Amino acid sequence: MDFARIPGHQELINKLTGSVKEGRVSHAQLFAGSEGYGSLALALAFARYVGCENRQKTDSCGTCKSCIKHEKMIHPDLHYVFPVIKKKSGQSEPGNNDPQKKEKPKRDEPISDDFLPQWRTFISESPYRSLKDWFAEIGHEDAGQGMIYTAESSEILRKLSLKPYEANYKIMIIWHPERMNQTSANKLLKIIEEPPENTLFLLVSDEPDRILPTILSRCQIVKIPPFSNDEVKSYLRSTYGTTENEAAEIAFLSRGNLLRAISIIEKDESVSQNLDNFRNLMRFAWKRDVMSLVEWAEKLAASGREAQKNFLDYSLRLLRENLMLFLKQLRNEMVFLSEEEASFSEKFHAYITPEKCSLLAEEFNSAFMHIEANGYARLVFLDLAMKVTAYIR
Repeated sequence: MDFARIPGHQELINKLTGSVKEGRVSHAQLFAGSEGYGSLALALAFARYVGCENRQKTDSCGTCKSCIKHEKMIHPDLHYVFPVIKKKSGQSEPGNNDPQKKEKPKRDEPISDDFLPQWRTFISESPYRSLKDWFAEIGHEDAGQGMIYTAESSEILRKLSLKPYEANYKIMIIWHPERMNQTSANKLLKIIEEPPENTLFLLVSDEPDRILPTILSRCQIVKIPPFSNDEVKSYLRSTYGTTENEAAEIAFLSRGNLLRAISIIEKDESVSQNLDNFRNLMRFAWKRDVMSLVEWAEKLAASGREAQKNFLDYSLRLLRENLMLFLKQLRNEMVFLSEEEASFSEKFHAYITPEKCSLLAEEFNSAFMHIEANGYARLVFLDLAMKVTAYIR
């Protein structure tokens, strides 16, 4: 990944390349931006630029040995850490076909290296991916339990205790550091406080408020803004060959979130499924159809936790858009709805008064927090359905 393939963030890229040229690279940096803003792509491109043997003014050369190895994600001085899930009883360890891996010692917890083949495939397809996409890649639709385990911290210490093989820096990219358990986070804090010589930590997070505060205080924060509509539109036209009008409509709906734009153009089934679930919830609640609401809750409970959180997050967005419609805002100024969503909202928004929207949003937020805390999904969604029934009329 190089900077040229990132459709925007030029001012930020200039600052990153400038820090390398001026020799003032902070040893620990946190790339913080909402999902779909390109945080991981920027971290990957920055790591490649730092390691490049023939840096250009604005980008890595792309032809030196270092760049080629970064492109293939096999550079010996670049390490990756990301959330994984423990295998189920009787399930074989993933990643055994990695030619670079030696036979692993037996341990109770998985580490990132166990999943390197899948990780390389995952990122090579696109660096604009979500955690949900990653767990689907490794065969786990439910990412609710995914985390960076204690065993990973020992690997981090081992890898960084070695001298660089080829480059001037050892670089470690940690994707979703907020998923570290307490032990791993504390060990990471210690090594960030007393880093080995020529070591660079690049943390990538879309939820920096969940990272250990003491780790945050020791990182240089690189805030990643959303892409502009023109940047999203340009990316869609060059990558997917969309028409000018199609690209403009999708860019408008995505609000600077490239991942959302890609989901729309690839017709992500989860978007349509979320709308169906929301529409059914409101229809059953309006009719006070208790049996249908129970079935609705059981259906949601049967999906993975990431899908459940995705639905709740989607519902909050749809409530916001309908509130804007209720307040008589023009669609092309303040409301971001697809054609199907707009059709549903044409009548629905009349019921979403500011007071009612506040009550409903509070319940959806509460359900999100319970699901995130591994609450019993069937009860969480049944409770949500009953409260929506009480509020919707």
